[in-house]
Formats: sequence, structure tokens, C-alpha cells
Amino acid sequence: MILFRYSDPICERYPQVIGGVMLARGMRNGPTPEPLLAAYQTEQQATVRRIGDTPLSQIEALAAWRGVFRGFGVDPTQYRSAAEALARRLTKKGDIPSINALVDLGNLVSIRYALPVALFDLRAIKGTVTVRFAEGSERYTTLGENEVEHPAPGEVVFTDETGLVIARRWCWRQSETSAVQEDTTDALITVEAHHTGGRAAVEAALRDLHELLGAHAGASLTSAILDAAHPEFSVES
Repeated sequence: MILFRYSDPICERYPQVIGGVMLARGMRNGPTPEPLLAAYQTEQQATVRRIGDTPLSQIEALAAWRGVFRGFGVDPTQYRSAAEALARRLTKKGDIPSINALVDLGNLVSIRYALPVALFDLRAIKGTVTVRFAEGSERYTTLGENEVEHPAPGEVVFTDETGLVIARRWCWRQSETSAVQEDTTDALITVEAHHTGGRAAVEAALRDLHELLGAHAGASLTSAILDAAHPEFSVES
């Protein structure tokens, strides 16, 4: 079955898109173990030093996402990509709090490469996840809230076959229903780029996710690199 795909209109509008997609099964989650927490804290410190005084808008990977957001009518200073939001929190507050093992390892890789990394609990998803332009009738619940919202027509969303939106404004924020929980065992994981050199960065991020998930979550993993010419990720049902 096709688990994840970029729609044709997305590939036509954003031919530079690179997506790393992973299916992780049989994971264990819970409080972040000490070795992973230490690695996460070390990565945060390294990221702060690496960024230094550089404006986030001048970091190539983040600047590319700003351009993408503008391309579908979103102000990227009002709605920041997930990767920029993490970097902004880190540079302004000095740290990113630990949430759980799966979220922390995803955030570790995200700040390392300045790329959005999303982990979606498969229990929330029906059929294929498609990255597409919204019609406006799809259903979305903001992380941490209960009220059902609808995306703006033309906004880029991740949606399943029932019209459930699991991420709005491409990589701005995922939904309450799709967020990984402490009892999550199976997840769809994505890491995406639009900048020059994005393929190498996504490939490196996938390798790190493989290593971290294997070491700290005991996962069985299948992954692929997608682009406009190869926009689908298929797995055995």
C-alpha cells in the first residue's frame, strides 16, 4: 500500500522538495533514558554555538522553508516552520524541554540539521497520507486542544484518506490526534527539505534517525527518499 505521497500539484509547484519518510514499527516510548537525554542536551549546546549570532532567516534550510510558506500565502514570521520554531526556542530560551524519548530524538535530529522532523502515531491515520493543497473542508485539531478547525483553501496540509489533517501549513504544527504518546508503538516519520543540498541533509538525518530509534526505541524500520520524480512511499500491508 502507499503510505505517504506528495500530490502532483505539490510536485509541480515545489519540484525541489526532498522527503525522507520512515515507517517505524514495534517501538517503545516513555521517559527519555539518560544516555539519550545527555546526547540531546549536548546537541542543543552545539546548535547554540553553531548558530551564534546568525539570524535564523539566513540559515539556508530555514530560509528555504520561509520561501515555501510564502509560496502558499503564509507569513513565515507569523507561522514558523517546526524546525525554525525549535531553533528560535533554543536560541532565545537556551534549552528545549524533554518530552519523551520519541519526541526528544526527533527534535535532536531536527536541530542538528535545521530540518522539520515529524512523528505521527499510525493509530490516527487511515490509508495514505498525502501532502496536498487543502480544499478547506478537512478536519484539524490543534495540538493540546479539542476544537475542530478547518485549514484555509490552498494551504499545504498532510491529510489521510478521511480528510483528517495531521499537519497544517506543511510543517508548522501537527495535530492533537496524530502526536506520539508514551504508548505509541508504530509511527510514520518524515524529514523534509527544499534547499540546495537538501538531499544530502535528509539522507544524513534519516541515518541518524535509524541509529537513534534502533538504540533507544527498539524499532523495526523501513525508509525511503522521495522527490518530485519519486513522490510515493509504499510498504507491505
